[in-house]
Amino acid sequence: MFFKAHLKSLLPGLFLTTAIALIAKLVEQAERSLLGHGWIESLVFAILLGVVVRSVFGLAKLFHDGVRFCGKTVLEIAIVLLGASISAQALGQAGFGLIAAIVLVVCTSLFLSFHIGRLLGLSKHLAMLVACGNSICGNSAIAATAPVISAKSDDVAASIAFTAVLGVLFVFALPLVHVGLGLSAAQYGIFSGLTVYAVPQVLAATAPAGPLAVQVGTLVKLIRVLMLGPVIFALALMGGREVRLPVTQMVPWFIVGFVATMAARSFGMIPEIALEPMRTISSFLTILAMAALGLSVDIRSVMHVGGRVMAAALLSLLVLCALGLLVLVILA
Repeated sequence: MFFKAHLKSLLPGLFLTTAIALIAKLVEQAERSLLGHGWIESLVFAILLGVVVRSVFGLAKLFHDGVRFCGKTVLEIAIVLLGASISAQALGQAGFGLIAAIVLVVCTSLFLSFHIGRLLGLSKHLAMLVACGNSICGNSAIAATAPVISAKSDDVAASIAFTAVLGVLFVFALPLVHVGLGLSAAQYGIFSGLTVYAVPQVLAATAPAGPLAVQVGTLVKLIRVLMLGPVIFALALMGGREVRLPVTQMVPWFIVGFVATMAARSFGMIPEIALEPMRTISSFLTILAMAALGLSVDIRSVMHVGGRVMAAALLSLLVLCALGLLVLVILA
């Protein structure tokens, strides 16, 4: 009975995200037919359509459970399946030097972003929330950090509101960086993984550059996500608090699954005949997650965020981009 009731609560949101995902696929096909090339991927169309629906019509409570399920669980399953498509070339990008660079970027960004917020007059708590969201993984990092530093609900809402909108806008701008700087697919994947806020946004941002960019970007981003646990512990120690962070938050299950399927592919444990269906399923599930991501962003919410928060988030993002470019120069 519980399972049936739970499934019933998910269905409206699942239908909505599926409809948006299918429309996004149709729009991409129409684009290819009319222009002869897919300049904008269905992943991006799904985000854009979701944002428009949420911002124009709002999102009734009826759809919340299903949209949340697609934005989290469906995305996590897609990431696990994506591990099976990681190539040997992508694996070669994740050496010790890159891992060390990711750690240094996160730590440096945290320090600089926090002080940017303080210089702009933000409270310590709000400045730290913006810094963690910018440096690690967007809203997830903000939500995990808030209770550890005893942040006020208003500070959490303000940092999440603008981070969500800025993250989506950044996804649309990133392909211009790829073209403008003439980055290779691997370089663009590294840059995206280092700078984009959330995992689904990395998938959307790197899709136009091809599979290698997606693979490298996802790998870099997941390593960056793993920094959340150590950062939370460090903040707790600095505040004289005792924190018991669940293992699932330190190392999320989908990262373990991603590594497992990647290893299985590397050792030939996944039959070749299964790889293409896994890629297809992962791709469509990712589009569903993109639709859910769009449906979680209300452009109107930015109107309620203070100018200093906007300035802090924008400047922090520019710092993160500068650090990402520095890493590309060093690794070149």
